[in-house]
Amino acid sequence: MKASRRDILKAGVLAGGGLSLGLQFAGGAKASVPGALSAFVIIDPTGSIRITAHQPEIGQGVRTSFPMMIAEELDVDWAQVTVVPAPGNRQVYGVQLAGGSSATPTQFERMRRLGAGARAMLVQAAANAWGVPAGEITTGSAMLHHKASGRSARYADMAEAAASIAPPKPESLTLKDPAQFRILGTRIGGVDNRALVTGKPLFGIDTRLPGMVYAAFAKSPVFGGKLKSANRAAALAVPGVKGLINVAERRDLKTQIDVGLPGIEVLPEGIAVLATSTWAALKGCDALACVWEGGDAAFQSTAAWEAAAAKAFKEGPQKPGYMNHGNAPAKMATAAKKVTADYSYPFLAHAALEPINATAHVKGDKAELWLSTQTPEDARRMVALALGLKVEDVTIHLMRSGGGFGRRLMNDFAVEAAVIAKAAGVPVKLQWDRAQDFAHDWLRPGGWHKLEAGLDEKGDIIAWHDHFVSFGADGALNPTAVIDGSLFPSGVIKDFRADVTVLPIASTLGWLRAPINNAFAFVTQGFIDDCAIAAGRDPLEYRRGVLGSPRAIPIAEEFSGETGEAMKGTPYNTGRMRGVLDKAAAMAGWGRKLPSRRGLGIAFHFSHLGYFANVVEASVANDGAVKVHHVWVAADIGKHIVNLSGAENQVQGSVIDALGAALGQKITFADGAVEQKNYGDFHLARMDIAPAVDVAFLSTDYPTTGLGEPAYPSLAPALAGAIYQATGKRLRTLPLDTSQLTA
Repeated sequence: MKASRRDILKAGVLAGGGLSLGLQFAGGAKASVPGALSAFVIIDPTGSIRITAHQPEIGQGVRTSFPMMIAEELDVDWAQVTVVPAPGNRQVYGVQLAGGSSATPTQFERMRRLGAGARAMLVQAAANAWGVPAGEITTGSAMLHHKASGRSARYADMAEAAASIAPPKPESLTLKDPAQFRILGTRIGGVDNRALVTGKPLFGIDTRLPGMVYAAFAKSPVFGGKLKSANRAAALAVPGVKGLINVAERRDLKTQIDVGLPGIEVLPEGIAVLATSTWAALKGCDALACVWEGGDAAFQSTAAWEAAAAKAFKEGPQKPGYMNHGNAPAKMATAAKKVTADYSYPFLAHAALEPINATAHVKGDKAELWLSTQTPEDARRMVALALGLKVEDVTIHLMRSGGGFGRRLMNDFAVEAAVIAKAAGVPVKLQWDRAQDFAHDWLRPGGWHKLEAGLDEKGDIIAWHDHFVSFGADGALNPTAVIDGSLFPSGVIKDFRADVTVLPIASTLGWLRAPINNAFAFVTQGFIDDCAIAAGRDPLEYRRGVLGSPRAIPIAEEFSGETGEAMKGTPYNTGRMRGVLDKAAAMAGWGRKLPSRRGLGIAFHFSHLGYFANVVEASVANDGAVKVHHVWVAADIGKHIVNLSGAENQVQGSVIDALGAALGQKITFADGAVEQKNYGDFHLARMDIAPAVDVAFLSTDYPTTGLGEPAYPSLAPALAGAIYQATGKRLRTLPLDTSQLTA
């Protein structure tokens, strides 16, 4: 059984305990560190205020935004704060997880209450020292004041006494009115920015340990492949290579891991090369000239899958009526006009700039790892399982990640490094090359959609039918390829039916930024454009009609809530979506006259509890080359923006990321293996294609939600719409085939 992403996120929150605020006020740091008001707030006698950032930092800015939440309620100035990254330790810090844009919605109130609780302890300490009621004491800029007596004190003067006071109950705390915010909602630069631009060691790949050796791991590019032969003598002759380690296959590992955890399907067999540098280790791998045979995935072929999808569309689905809301076939029979279209999208790799790496030191019954990971606690458990250790005997140093996007939810690389380090007997840094990164990625699955819509006399959609073909096993869609009630048009179009065909796959599939949504938005929003064209109506006006009157539709299943439960029935609010749609259109000047072969496209999507709409302005040269000039994004993620600079950065980064995928990214298979080897085969967006991106946030009276993912999905369909407006040609396959656009 494969775990769903929701299961993984739930496991990350629920397992191990330590979520209660009361426990976190005490924390593991309080007993041993003077001035520790909790594991998160330490104030020493010099006045230094250290706030712990406990979540994995993968570029989404939590190392800055979470301490901002604490500092706001602690009532200190941001300039007075030093941010300290936490190690991986759920028992001390509670949930440590980067995934699902879940950090802010699950932790926003908790972090504020941690700050408010520390402030309350300082106030009580001052009240005790001065013999006055705590309610008469005010705070600001790390100072305590009692107006009536004229007394004041620094937080530092009361910190030691405050640390001995019992933490208040979370529900007893009064949080600031947002009108009082001095930090939240402002622009704060990332706490790591200076270190990043000056090349300071922050990432997993920067780890250096005394006596450390460097490792590369030769393994089959086809999953489950067996080592037939290798030139060990040639590898050992490479300058810098110090030794070789045979890594035995562990097929029992898969069955031992809780199905609710991400990780590793099988520890592959292969040869680890130990060397004095990563370069020497990689060259040693090349010199091995390994020959592989067999493998569970040898049948995999992009051409074969495409043929199978075409056959399914011709012969009918494996699972008719997989989803069936209303009576789409009956409504389709009454339609004044029918619209059909085929859409498809490829496998995608995560392709994070920091190569996959892990550093491990195993000594006796203890293991220590330095990791760029999104799920540190799961890494601890997996390593403990692989090495036969107790979880508490595995230490994780949580390093900054040079890109995650879902790839580092999985900790296969940590297990490999730990197994190799145990055999080596010295600290080992394992690094994959880019070809291994692609070949052994947990890929975003590809898919095909055959769509049909029924329109009434006015051109409005009255029925929607989708035959969806994607990947899984034993006739069940992989959790990364599902179609479910969280996805438009479910609920918005009352008569909606989805049939499903499942194609077999052996390679690992995973979650890539805005999972599932990143592909489905291209399909569903593109098909809305098809229907608007068939109805002879403006794409913006048509979308307003599709959304209809403002209302809450209980359709979505999104990960949220401090308990980590899936919020079944989270409403899709058409009014909120209409708000961002109209805002994006106004920002872009929708309807203005444009030069020849230049167009505007618009799209919206609901993902990870966020409402987003994009407008793209693009031109198409006579040779088919596409130039994106400007993107406007309107977002509704609730009432509060934590860090305005960070929020804008996340949206702009999503747009650039999605643009690169739309114009030049796909993973293909032949003879069981991934064909792409490096960035030359898988084009990331670069500065020469990056457009201006304007972002507007609508403040609405709803809980604050996340930003790392929901801005991504609506870029590709908006771009396709702009290309149609510029050329009159509809592109329905990703990446967009611009060769079809020549004048």
